[in-house]
Amino acid sequence: MTEPVMYPEVRAAVAADTSPDLTAPGFDIAAHREEARRASLRLPREDVASVVDIDADGVPCRLYTPADALPGLVVHAHGGGFVLNDVDVHDGICRRMANRGRRAVLSVDYRRPPEAPFPAAPDDLDTVVGWLGREGLPGPYAAHGDSAGANLALVAALRNPGFFSVVALVYPFLDPHCAFPSWGEARDTGFDPTEAHWYWAQYARDEADFDHPDLAPLLSDRLGTLPPTFVASAEADPLRDEGEELARLVAEAGVETVGIRCLGQTHGFWRHADFTASEPLVRTVAGWIDQHLR
Repeated sequence: MTEPVMYPEVRAAVAADTSPDLTAPGFDIAAHREEARRASLRLPREDVASVVDIDADGVPCRLYTPADALPGLVVHAHGGGFVLNDVDVHDGICRRMANRGRRAVLSVDYRRPPEAPFPAAPDDLDTVVGWLGREGLPGPYAAHGDSAGANLALVAALRNPGFFSVVALVYPFLDPHCAFPSWGEARDTGFDPTEAHWYWAQYARDEADFDHPDLAPLLSDRLGTLPPTFVASAEADPLRDEGEELARLVAEAGVETVGIRCLGQTHGFWRHADFTASEPLVRTVAGWIDQHLR
């Protein structure tokens, strides 16, 4: 077993991480969510021509429209293990995506467990898709997300074949059994298997859900219905192998597929502008979407 390499700035960030133990008895999810939201809103953020909160048939969303926007819309699902984060935590990265891609970004504030377990979140994405298709913002549309949000973006594209013109996923969270070798190889990288199992336990209603393709989309028999699909993984991320397996399966299903591995990086780097690799990946994702939203 060969442990993956982390670049110096990534090692330093992992060493300095003071995140609480989510699995500790009595952990206050609501308080942690609020603390993360406030901390994110204190960070510097880029200006975007228009930022508007909207209601998509009962699902709260935030629409970012850059100046001189090109046609098309990126539907974004935020990461956070299905349980954490929201549109405020992902406000900064959505602004960057809108500006780099010169396309509007619709960030979906889907329901989260444990208050609203599976399938509440994918159902909310379906509601947004229905709203867009009936009376919402004009397409063409991209499905986009990171981590658990990448799972939800993928499932939205699988549940609504033909609606999205392109899919772009960043280190997707896909396997509730955490069975791929990278879970053993990417140790001490800031994302512990115990934490991952806790997320899945909050999201699923019961163990039977772990084999439902709308929760574990690697099991889907509809991967061939996807539009052109991009998957980015990180070398020192326990999720690395499941994301790369997704790219392989989608390519084998006959879909135009690109998969890349970001060397020296670990989970979560993409949305944090202070990581050197973040900006190149944001631009790569925006470029892939631009290539197919024409």
